[in-house]
Amino acid sequence: MKNIIEKALLASFTYEEYKTLISKLIEEGKSTGHNQSDDLLHYSQLNETRLKRLDKTIVVEDSIALALNNIDTAFTWLVISEGWCGDAAQLLPIMNKMTEWSDRIDLRIVLRDDNKDLMDLFLTNGSQSIPKLIILDTETKEVLADWGPRPEPARKLIADYKALNGVVDEPIKIELQKWYLHDKGLTTQREIIELMSQYLVNSKKNQEILH
Repeated sequence: MKNIIEKALLASFTYEEYKTLISKLIEEGKSTGHNQSDDLLHYSQLNETRLKRLDKTIVVEDSIALALNNIDTAFTWLVISEGWCGDAAQLLPIMNKMTEWSDRIDLRIVLRDDNKDLMDLFLTNGSQSIPKLIILDTETKEVLADWGPRPEPARKLIADYKALNGVVDEPIKIELQKWYLHDKGLTTQREIIELMSQYLVNSKKNQEILH
């Protein structure tokens, strides 16, 4: 696993590099990923607009900003994504805003289709669902936790609809976007910081035991 992660990190983008790549491909009439279609290009265009809007509007909750600012261990947040993915466009700006509150967290992004071996290590119920956040110890590259592809209420919204209707179609996709709009990124912030907090608490306990 470590070799796969190190290989992915070498091919990773910063958040700004990721956005620049998406914009460049759109200008060429393309999307990220190995498959190309008019629909994927259309989704990429919508997501580019969404990224720009969320970059301006997402606010990190005060208590979470404080917790992030107090982190004293170096972490890497490695996110598997694609430019056409609607959930990624909603969630990456939140992750980026969170990392701006800590100089101990480095956000890196890789494309799913270019990193299939990494994606296969972090499947969701057997599927290559994205975005997937992998929280790493920067020094050792150890995987400490992973999160995604959606915050729990959004996951449940989709799962309940699919169980009832058998498909994930346009009406529920619209409802999902409404949920994200109403939530303003707060649930995502809280779920991710809870993961971080659990690791830090457990790590501190282990150190106390060793000493």
